[in-house]
Amino acid sequence: MEFNFLAVLVAALSSFVVGFIWYNPKVFGTIWMREVGFTQEQSGKGNMYKIFGLTFVYSFMVAFMMPALVIHQMGALSMIGGPTFVETAKPSYLAFMADYGDAFRTFKHGALHGFISGVFLALPIVSINGLFEQKSWKYMAIQAGYWIVLMTIMGSIVCGWK
Repeated sequence: MEFNFLAVLVAALSSFVVGFIWYNPKVFGTIWMREVGFTQEQSGKGNMYKIFGLTFVYSFMVAFMMPALVIHQMGALSMIGGPTFVETAKPSYLAFMADYGDAFRTFKHGALHGFISGVFLALPIVSINGLFEQKSWKYMAIQAGYWIVLMTIMGSIVCGWK
C-alpha cells in the first residue's frame, strides 16, 4: 500500500477552507473574537506569513498522521515494520492484503474515523487547555468544533483517495 502524499497535502490545505468558513464573521468568527477578546483590527495585526505558514506546517503534521487513524490497513503494514518490509513479509500479510487491501477505504468510512479522532483527541486537548486558560464553554465548543469538522474532512480525504 502506497502512502498518498497528494491526499495528505490536500487534507492539510483543507484546513484553510474549513477555517475560512468556520471563522467567518457570519458563522462563528464574531463569537470567537468576542470570546478571545479580539477586535477585527487586532486580528489583522499579526504576521500573516508566519500565521498562515505555520498553520500549513501544523495542518500538514495532523494530515500526515491521519492515515494511521483512518486506514485499517496501516495497522497491518505497521505490524510488519512498514513499507520497506513488504518484500520480506510473511505470506499471511500478503494474504490479508489480498483479501482486505481496499476494505473500508471509502470517503464515508474515513469521515467516520476522522470524526471519532476529533472527538477523542482534539476535543479533550482543546477543552483541557481551555479549562486551564479559564476560557468560556463557547470558546471551547467553537475551537473543538473546528477540529472535529476538520479531522472529519481530513479523514475522508485521506481514506477515500486511493
